[in-house]
Amino acid sequence: MSVEEIILSHDRRGVSTLRNYLPVDFCHEAAAFILAKRKQSQRSTIIATGFYIPCAQAPETDGPPGALAIGRALHSLGFDVTYVTDKYTMPLLSNDLVGRDKVIDFPITDHDSSRQFAKRLLAEIQPSLLVSVERCGLNSNQKYLNMAGEDITEYTAKIDYLFLGQKNSLGIGDGGNEIGMGNLAQYIPSVKTLPKNPVLTPVNKLVIASVSNWGGYGLIAALSRLVKCNLLPSVEWEKEIINEIVARGAVDGVSGQRRSAVDNFDLEQNAWALIQLHRVLAVMS
Repeated sequence: MSVEEIILSHDRRGVSTLRNYLPVDFCHEAAAFILAKRKQSQRSTIIATGFYIPCAQAPETDGPPGALAIGRALHSLGFDVTYVTDKYTMPLLSNDLVGRDKVIDFPITDHDSSRQFAKRLLAEIQPSLLVSVERCGLNSNQKYLNMAGEDITEYTAKIDYLFLGQKNSLGIGDGGNEIGMGNLAQYIPSVKTLPKNPVLTPVNKLVIASVSNWGGYGLIAALSRLVKCNLLPSVEWEKEIINEIVARGAVDGVSGQRRSAVDNFDLEQNAWALIQLHRVLAVMS
């Protein structure tokens, strides 16, 4: 199986239908895009994540593990990393998980204030790369909707303004309402199981997956191939991270339950993708 086939396996939402509108090797393209940024003197990266689940009044387990894994991989490639989220996901990204990396609390406020905050942050960090992992994006009504069509705007910081107009952005999504899925906004409504009013925020490179964390791991696997070094986290690491963020309040995004699951995949089911990606890299070595 290819990296792309692995991360789009066990698709429960129909997102794999969108694969025809992306390059066949979209993970490889995104990885090559990242490596091109290594040539710049400034190697700062912003990684955004965090998705609010209203029925649980808590952030979900999909997103932060993938973001942390990407951050670890980018560190090994010489990038500095800053995580950006909002107050609901901040408790999941404390010092013992992110190390010495900075975590920015992007305020939940109006559009103009959000635009100004993003402008100041971009000027301060001057990122050579912007990555979004499972971060809800603005639709045509300037609202944030979850997969059920519920409006979560009042619980979602407008992190889109970090990405809009940038030429160094990468997005990872699994449902059609995440930052970056704006690249496919014209196609998403044609899939019955995906949003009718999808996100519009685009990115330069898009990775889609059945679970956004898997998309992050697929990106890392593609990076690993290019640099000829396995940068993937272990299955044990991922399980520990999921257990830890659940202990801090995260919930399964599908059921809304506070349990160690991701998009209704339990820990063993969820580990399948990472196991398969490790096998692909082992064959390549």
